Amino acid sequence: MAILADSVTGYMKNASWIRRMFEAGGQLKARYGADSVYDFSLGNPDLPAPPAVAKGLREFAAHAEEPFAFGYMPNGGFAWAREKLAAHLSEEQGVSLTSGDVILGCGAAGMFNAFLRAVVNPGDEMLGIAPYFVEYGFYIANHGGTFRAVMSQKDTFAPDLKALEEAIGPRTRILLINSPNNPTGAVYSLDELRGIVGLLETKSRQYGRPIWLVADEPYRFLAYDGTKVPSVLPLYPYAVVISSFSKNLSLPGERVGYAAVSPALPEKDELMAALALTNRILGFVNPPVIGQHLMAAALGSQVAVDVYAARRKAMAEVLTAAGYEFHMPAGAFYFFPKAPGDDDVALVNALLEERVLAVPGSGFGCPGYFRLAFCVDEKVIRNAADGFAKARAKFHA
Repeated sequence: MAILADSVTGYMKNASWIRRMFEAGGQLKARYGADSVYDFSLGNPDLPAPPAVAKGLREFAAHAEEPFAFGYMPNGGFAWAREKLAAHLSEEQGVSLTSGDVILGCGAAGMFNAFLRAVVNPGDEMLGIAPYFVEYGFYIANHGGTFRAVMSQKDTFAPDLKALEEAIGPRTRILLINSPNNPTGAVYSLDELRGIVGLLETKSRQYGRPIWLVADEPYRFLAYDGTKVPSVLPLYPYAVVISSFSKNLSLPGERVGYAAVSPALPEKDELMAALALTNRILGFVNPPVIGQHLMAAALGSQVAVDVYAARRKAMAEVLTAAGYEFHMPAGAFYFFPKAPGDDDVALVNALLEERVLAVPGSGFGCPGYFRLAFCVDEKVIRNAADGFAKARAKFHA
């Protein structure tokens, strides 16, 4: 007797490859010991939170016995927290923001769902750029919309403007971008963003309603070799940035995220009121109390980027020595190499035999590649070298 919704049953049959490999890693670690398994499956930052987070937690704890310390607040978060966040984002995004331009929610995922609930009608379409984070499709389906991916340029994973132009149609409500990108590490240039904005302006006029540009930016802080991460907010009035502090403050379990809208948005007050409502009616109600205090205490701090840079260098050396082809990631903490023989699942299974955990590119809408998360100790990367080489040797050049 079926007890689940048909859609959820389908989701479970096609469960995230990331989680599958993470669970397989748990089994291998139980059998061989954690030190003998090289897990690059999950983007779970291992660096401790910056000292400002612990300081903020101690300061909050000193007031935890006060009345309403954990009480309700406005659905979009404490006013003082939004003011501090707006001041921080004004500098980061290169545009003047006020507390009325930002709203806090339960992680980037919660905030993204609140935004989709506010602007999507059943049958609307959200476009993304492949490869992409698999749960984007689930999020838009929550609200009766559909997701369609447009493949990026394979050599560099830059957006393919011609393909995007052809894909945008009368049902397109949102174009979602993720830069620095998960899983490729690509960072979109200012010229590429301007090209995207030009397309959206033209298509919005053609179809008689604005097409939103949503930038998912949890890895904004993590760019290498002097790479700049341009902001979409000064470029387009219907631009929205959605992000969190999961990666830059190593707080993925605390679930505090935000949305920031372009101050040039004509209907800004209407959207912000809608986001406060959808934050509530989706069951999030308000962002976590403790998370807001930690965020405010640590704004301007971040984990050590130089540690990630050293790991990136180590991973590049290991992959090069083993004979893999890859485009050097400009940001985030992922590599997305080509799978020898173009069979990503076979390659991932070969790595699994060597107790190396990776995720096939099929899980990101891009078969023929595989993802490695290098948010692990450099020793793990170096010790996995033999496993990478042995798995590669099983495939013809």
